[in-house]
Amino acid sequence: MNKIEDIVEVYAGCYEVQITDNALRVTVPMIVMYPTDAPEQTDRIGPYSLEVARDAAPLDGKFRLVLISHGTGGSPLVYRSLARHLARSGFIVGLLEHPFNNRNDNSLEGTVQNLTYRPRHLRMAADWFFEDERFKGLLQPGGHSVIGHSMGGYTALAAAGGIPTSFPTESPDGKPQQIDVPYDSRIRSLILLAPASVWFRNEGALSNVRLPILMLDAEQDPYTPPFHAQIIMNSVAEPQMIRYRTVENAGHYSFLTPFPAEMISPAFPPSQDPPGFDRVQFHETLKAEVVEFLLT
Repeated sequence: MNKIEDIVEVYAGCYEVQITDNALRVTVPMIVMYPTDAPEQTDRIGPYSLEVARDAAPLDGKFRLVLISHGTGGSPLVYRSLARHLARSGFIVGLLEHPFNNRNDNSLEGTVQNLTYRPRHLRMAADWFFEDERFKGLLQPGGHSVIGHSMGGYTALAAAGGIPTSFPTESPDGKPQQIDVPYDSRIRSLILLAPASVWFRNEGALSNVRLPILMLDAEQDPYTPPFHAQIIMNSVAEPQMIRYRTVENAGHYSFLTPFPAEMISPAFPPSQDPPGFDRVQFHETLKAEVVEFLLT
């Protein structure tokens, strides 16, 4: 049992790490949030202010691990409120930044390399937790969960046994190419938010994905419209293991943490929602729904 139950107040610790991919000679930055009894303080993480306990000692106990995979050209920080809520709810959370497919360097977008590297780095992040002296003794046995938004949904499915195939435009020879992704049997469940799934259209591409899935898509989403979710529903071997709903009037970016007022502008599409959609209120519902699913 987690000792978290004996603590009057549980806070979110925050720790930053750099994981080295020696084969590719790149560094994978990751923010770790975790339960702690050290009080939070206002801290600056990237362009955002967040109440966390930086570098605080984790609580003793056993906690579920959750990894979060961001969208193409995105940032792990746009899921910071969900990660903080999970940490305060008794989860250890890894928010990794995918090299060459993030907001600072998106040079591999639309390539076979990106389709290959993304799930590779998700696996490396899990390996790090199971090897790190600070966290490996805190992990609850039985595997970890992955939350993927947009291209992060592709990443989660590929790591969990999906067999993706590139588009001709993504391959150097102009031909579709099956992507070799090692299956990570440690993954126990997926949460897919407006998932990008078009690389799994071939017959049998998702037949090996056999685990509980919470899948939410957005009614007003021009980037991953409903047919993406239908590819998943129609392709997994056991669709009854999927809990699926469409968020009414939501947009593709509605799954991102609400932005500070000074960043909300029509010139910054990730900050925008369809008229009448309340992102702040939705995120209260989303956080509760994610925790309830993970505890099921």
